[in-house]
Amino acid sequence: MRFTFGKEEKLKSKKQIEQLFAEGNIVKEFPILMKFLKTDVNEFPIKVAFSVPKRNFKLAVHRNRIKRLLRETYRLNKHILLNNVDDKYVIMFIYTDKTERNYTVLEEKMDTVLNKFIKKQKTEQ
Repeated sequence: MRFTFGKEEKLKSKKQIEQLFAEGNIVKEFPILMKFLKTDVNEFPIKVAFSVPKRNFKLAVHRNRIKRLLRETYRLNKHILLNNVDDKYVIMFIYTDKTERNYTVLEEKMDTVLNKFIKKQKTEQ
């Protein structure tokens, strides 16, 4: 498996994002909140986006750094999702803390969130 995060994996559709926020479910592991919605439109099994609220981090430099760290932790752990999920999903990761965390903490939390998501999917089926 290649550990890349290409264009086809990024969630960019405004329609899908609006639908995700209107109808999506949540899995939390502070400081990461994961909103997800089952879909059948995607050509790629899982489309992902990342968000850091401007209300918590006024400077774009800080928001962008956190998003970069989140993307990296997802990129290295996405095999957990791809190997265990059969359906197609759109996912948004939202950083909810007001302080910046280091990479190792975010990686642990990302791993926990992804595993919680998989457990939730197994119980729903």
